[in-house]
Amino acid sequence: MAHSLSAKKRVRQDARRRLRNRDRKKTLRTEVKKITALLDKKDAAGAATAMAGTVSKLDRIGAKGTVHKNAIARKKSRLMKRLNALKSTGA
Repeated sequence: MAHSLSAKKRVRQDARRRLRNRDRKKTLRTEVKKITALLDKKDAAGAATAMAGTVSKLDRIGAKGTVHKNAIARKKSRLMKRLNALKSTGA
């Protein structure tokens, strides 16, 4: 247990940040699952429209530092690669 005032404050801050980061990571997983579901259904049009919002949310999460920005870039790249492959086979 923390004894000093600064250590107690750090515990409070860490608790708030943990909740905030957990919420952001949950949002990230949900967004990726939505796009993946659309890609699995071979719905290129739906996936393309949903991708714009998802990319924006992923960028915001990466900018906050909750998840490393290279991990965000990797997720976006993989999703876009699947979307582009789906578009090219559908065309």
